[in-house]
Amino acid sequence: MFDRIAPVYDAMNRVMTAGLDQRWRRLTAASVVRPGDRVLDACCGTGDLALADLRAGAGTVVGLDFSKAMLERARRKSAAVEWLEGDMLALPFEASSFDGVTVGVGVRNADDLEAGLRGLRRVLRPGGRLGVLEITRPRGVLRPFFRLWFDVLVPLAGRVLPGGEAYTYLPASVRRFPGPDDLAAALGRSGFTGVRFRTLAGGIVALHVAEAA
Repeated sequence: MFDRIAPVYDAMNRVMTAGLDQRWRRLTAASVVRPGDRVLDACCGTGDLALADLRAGAGTVVGLDFSKAMLERARRKSAAVEWLEGDMLALPFEASSFDGVTVGVGVRNADDLEAGLRGLRRVLRPGGRLGVLEITRPRGVLRPFFRLWFDVLVPLAGRVLPGGEAYTYLPASVRRFPGPDDLAAALGRSGFTGVRFRTLAGGIVALHVAEAA
């Protein structure tokens, strides 16, 4: 499925977020990266968050994804990042290999969320930082608009764009995913401390930041 949506992935991100997705990635990178850090961007997709990590001052960035087609597009964007094919649930790195880890709209797709979070904790050095940017379900006045946008308009846009029909999975994946408070609790159970989060764009996305215990 991710190979199929690779050709329209960047365009759909811009459409779905009215162009705000790049700003959210910059915020995520700024929350995690310190100058000279070795950073992993897990579930890197076409590489935009990994590049934001690099621009935030990381000394080394590794982008990892299990979709070959996504990685092909990432490699076209920059040779300064080490792009690797791999699964977040079976990270091919030694323990304490990274100073920081970022994940942009990727943990939602893990078959076992807490196993994935524990894996991210393993590859972080003690005190290393994790930033998770993920779509969530807003509350309050934006909720009806969100349902119209994600349940109707986004799948419709996906059907119009070549290969985008796979975006019909998006509404169901967001509904299944834990809300911000539950994700914060899962991070705590997975070996992270200092867990905090902020919601963006009226609660449509959440940015969680934590440190490895």
